Amino acid sequence: MTYGRYLALDDLLAAQHPRSDRHDELLFIIIHQTKELWLKQILAELRLAKALVRDGKLIEAYKGLARISRIQAVMTLSWDVLATMTPSDYTRFRQVLGPSSGFQSDQFRAVETMLGLRGGGVPGPLTTAAAAEPSLWDDANAAMAAAGFPLPAEALARDWPQPYAPSEAVRAAWAEVYRDPTRHWDLYQLAEKLVDIDDALATWRHKHVLTVSRVIGGKPGTGGTAGVSYLESTLAKRAFPELWSLRTDL
Repeated sequence: MTYGRYLALDDLLAAQHPRSDRHDELLFIIIHQTKELWLKQILAELRLAKALVRDGKLIEAYKGLARISRIQAVMTLSWDVLATMTPSDYTRFRQVLGPSSGFQSDQFRAVETMLGLRGGGVPGPLTTAAAAEPSLWDDANAAMAAAGFPLPAEALARDWPQPYAPSEAVRAAWAEVYRDPTRHWDLYQLAEKLVDIDDALATWRHKHVLTVSRVIGGKPGTGGTAGVSYLESTLAKRAFPELWSLRTDL
């Protein structure tokens, strides 16, 4: 076994296939391939964290959840690298992308779906499978109910593929956790790990908007999206809405 064989470097380094002779296309490909690798790791961490939360092992789930938010920070920083590509650089090879778009990323949609953001985008096999199961937010609310908090039945046994509707009862229950964190330390720390992830996802979206705006301005995106205007419409998305709204109650 060697370093190259263990990491399959021959395959990995041969996986970039620019379709133009423009220098910046290689950067564009590597940035997006790297994001997909990180998304693969996030999905692995989410699967483990969800299983631990479902089993009532909240403390054991913290490590994977913390790792996810750290990965998200790295992904956000990568936009700064892509932003070194100017509009002139990008327009020289943009036409070779055809209808391909990050909007089509099944892994990104699956991450959103597993967190609790259902619907939107182009559903692929990973997203479809994730939508058929409770989200991480559903799992966290089930853990709340298992700890004795009175959550409504519609928050615990709902039609999983449908978008989640925020609940005042769920908000009130999590607010009780925040009012007495010492008594409910495991749930309190779980909630803060989830907020870390939501915060990091919002930061990633914001930086995405800025980078796309810097590179293509107000032009439509590839793949038929509206470009910056569409990305701006996603900025208010929150996977764990009650963990944000409850702060007004404290």
